[in-house]
Amino acid sequence: MNENKSVRIFFGCVVLICPLFCRASTDANNNDLKKDTELKIYMPREVTVKDSNLTLGRVSIIQGDESLTVRASEIALGRFSVPGQKIVLDRPIILGRLACNGIPASEVTLTGSEKITVKQQNQIIDSNDFVSLADSFLEKHRPGNMVCKWNPVRKPKDFVVPAENKDIKLSPRLVRTGARNQARVEIAVLSEGEKIGVRQVTFSLIYERHQAVAKADIPAGAVVSPENIKIEKIQSSEPGPAGFKPPYGQTVRRRLPAGTVLAPNMLETVKPPVILKRNQNVVIRIERPGFLVTAMGIAMQDGRAGDYIKVRNTDSQQIILARIKEDGTVEPGV
Repeated sequence: MNENKSVRIFFGCVVLICPLFCRASTDANNNDLKKDTELKIYMPREVTVKDSNLTLGRVSIIQGDESLTVRASEIALGRFSVPGQKIVLDRPIILGRLACNGIPASEVTLTGSEKITVKQQNQIIDSNDFVSLADSFLEKHRPGNMVCKWNPVRKPKDFVVPAENKDIKLSPRLVRTGARNQARVEIAVLSEGEKIGVRQVTFSLIYERHQAVAKADIPAGAVVSPENIKIEKIQSSEPGPAGFKPPYGQTVRRRLPAGTVLAPNMLETVKPPVILKRNQNVVIRIERPGFLVTAMGIAMQDGRAGDYIKVRNTDSQQIILARIKEDGTVEPGV
């Protein structure tokens, strides 16, 4: 009797416990299935990519169901619009893009950083590299004979070369400016022979020139000579006159204190004396190899050696234009 009662109790316990075991087994299987279909996405803090178009697979590490992983990897996250740009992707953005592509947030587990900073792998040509190249170019192609040095006054920005460009070369050339004391070098950035950008470097030019300086006070009307002026070599932002010659032999228009730098408007050329007066008799002389012709004339104007004046031929009364020679005779103009 007691034995039968024990058997009934045993089978009753089995009937109660079996459903619990079956339910636990089912839950375990469901959890394993959920783990297999769930996406795990690791978000690094910073990523550098080569391409301009971004996808989730390029900026994160995705694990889970193979077909779902492939699908998620191809989800577009935008593109770089300018070189040097940074794109920041946070968790809400990534979950939103997944949801738009049919992958709900309930099937995704995000780990790692709260946001990803994505940069494009670019080559940067520094501003100083452009300046150095332009400086070397001017050294070989000086903008003027009197230019002794130059200083950069306007530097370019850095140039960011997109990752897809290869075989980068720089090609400098001199370009015109509206200022005499400036030089501008334009540098083309070439990728496989094609221009992809330009930078310019502007320099201020320093010239080597000469100037005449009064050694002592020079009175008005005095003749300039090595005794009262000295010639100095200076550097200036303005070029000097071509073919500089000391102003020896010229006279000063006004009194010049010692130390004054002589300028053209302070000087005048000494005029030779008048050697022919109006109504003065003069010899008209034509001399060529093998013959000589002379005639008498009357000067109709005052004149100095080298001047052209009107002369009336005494015999023919014809008026001619003749040049006064150093000896006081005149020679008909050609």
